Amino acid sequence: MRRAWSILTAAALAAAGFLAAGPPAAAADADLVRNGGFEAGLDGWSCSAGSGTLVTTPVHGGASALRATPAGQDNARCSQTVTVRPDSAYTLGAWVQGAYVYLGATGTGTTDVSTWTQTPGAWKQLTTSFRTGPATTSVTVYTHGWYGQPAHLTDDLTLVGPDPGGPGQPQPPAAPTGLTASGATASSVHLSWTAAPGATSYKVHRDGAAPLAVTGTSATVTGLAAATTYAFQVSAVNAAGESPKGPAVSATTASGPVDPGDPGSGLPAHALVGYLHASFANGSGYVRMADVPASWDVINLAFGEPTSVTSGDIRFQLCPVAECPNVESPAEFKAAVKAKQAAGKKVLISIGGQNGQVQLATTAARDTFVSSVSKIIDEYGLDGLDIDFEGHSLSLATGDTDFRAPTTPVIVNLISAVKTLKAKYGPDFVLTMAPETFFVQLGYQFYGSGPWGGQDPRAGAYLPVIHALRDDLTLLHVQDYNSGPIMGLDNQYHSMGGADFHIAMTDMLLTGFPVAGNADRVFPPLRPEQVAIGLPATTNAGNGHTPPAEVNKALDCLTKKSGTTCGSYQTHGTWPALRGLMTWSINWDRFGGWEFSRNFDGYFGG
Repeated sequence: MRRAWSILTAAALAAAGFLAAGPPAAAADADLVRNGGFEAGLDGWSCSAGSGTLVTTPVHGGASALRATPAGQDNARCSQTVTVRPDSAYTLGAWVQGAYVYLGATGTGTTDVSTWTQTPGAWKQLTTSFRTGPATTSVTVYTHGWYGQPAHLTDDLTLVGPDPGGPGQPQPPAAPTGLTASGATASSVHLSWTAAPGATSYKVHRDGAAPLAVTGTSATVTGLAAATTYAFQVSAVNAAGESPKGPAVSATTASGPVDPGDPGSGLPAHALVGYLHASFANGSGYVRMADVPASWDVINLAFGEPTSVTSGDIRFQLCPVAECPNVESPAEFKAAVKAKQAAGKKVLISIGGQNGQVQLATTAARDTFVSSVSKIIDEYGLDGLDIDFEGHSLSLATGDTDFRAPTTPVIVNLISAVKTLKAKYGPDFVLTMAPETFFVQLGYQFYGSGPWGGQDPRAGAYLPVIHALRDDLTLLHVQDYNSGPIMGLDNQYHSMGGADFHIAMTDMLLTGFPVAGNADRVFPPLRPEQVAIGLPATTNAGNGHTPPAEVNKALDCLTKKSGTTCGSYQTHGTWPALRGLMTWSINWDRFGGWEFSRNFDGYFGG
């Protein structure tokens, strides 16, 4: 009744000429959170590491509430990005149950805020407030628990303040329409859709895999299994947020061999990669290049090493006669390299290793790296480069938190150096990498020193390098050995030495994962043709040796998903095009009676 009176009164005053033109009225306060009562499931929310779920009891209001469970080093953070008005006051509130439950907002443009409760028990209300900066148009609101604590509950989460939805204010786009699938191959499907007005980019969603971000209205989804049906949806994105997913479309990949049109197409469909101890001797004995069996498709020369950690000056020489009495002459070695290449093999220089730490901290070191590596490649007539940076070669500076846009000099300079080498040698340049799990899969939980500092800055440090070079990368063969337990996408820890470890670690590379649990920063999956599993050839070669039967079990699970070979772990796909295996090393395999390479040949019919 009061509203009707004011409308009529305003109309009468306007008719009488009493309402003069003036500035627009201030935006009315509104609750800007989408689905803050969780009545529509998790719509609008992103929860780290799959930690969030819905419960129907207990609830504070309505019919459901959020239940989030910390696991390992994940604190069960659930967040939503909300469009706001610049230079405006907002109040954030929620009802929570549990110990050490946090409520906060980031990206405010002024001072980010948070509040928390210590005591479990009945529902408690948390509130905090902030003012947006003069250029702030969105903030991220979140709730999370704490490490080692049980599940906590959140309900009726609100952000109350000026509604930015007036004329001229940004709005999320509508869901895209017209999604069609075409051009299916054995490993890819082409998608196209109608542009959504106001969209600046799109996300392609596929059966629970990490979304594929694109800027146009089409995309080719790769890394798919042959003769398999997939469901796809597309959402639209702009500065104001993300639309709901549009209608789904299904497509079935073709049967038959995978199209080899990728970096590394000079390799067989399934390749065996091995390191050759070319510059040193150890207990495994020296193997001459000419004596390397034909089973090995990629031969990595171990190692090119720097004159000092920060020089960038890489040197390589054959093992001294005093250490390796049967070493060949440089001329014989080069001739053997050419003979391997004539037989279709690839021979690379591997830089780094356990003792060869390389830190390209300056542009001068970067340029020296390019020139010195080029000199080795040219002198020996090699096919490319393997990056085996270990130890403290790569670490992330404090504040370098986004793998998509790294700022740390040793990371940025390495990426630049490799791109320069790729451009110099052209499309046939073979690029491989052999990081440890600490530098890759551990990034699912930790990235660099973390948002509050104190973490190991090397955690996940290879991710920005892999991501920046993914279009140039021939093979990534993570060392699934000399590793501690690593959390997989099932949020369980996996230990080396059996099929389970290789299944979980490889699934992460082929599915993609949110880095440090941040659903807004997803490391996209690699194509299966770019991935090989790294293992030690014998028990002498490294911790985490896997018996041949367990190796085959992992391959069965990842490429066929046959029988019970996957154990309790549920992979997010099947990848017949998985490239193959890598081992440390050819020398140790000979020491072990060629067990590793013979098992590979037996499995893939070599």
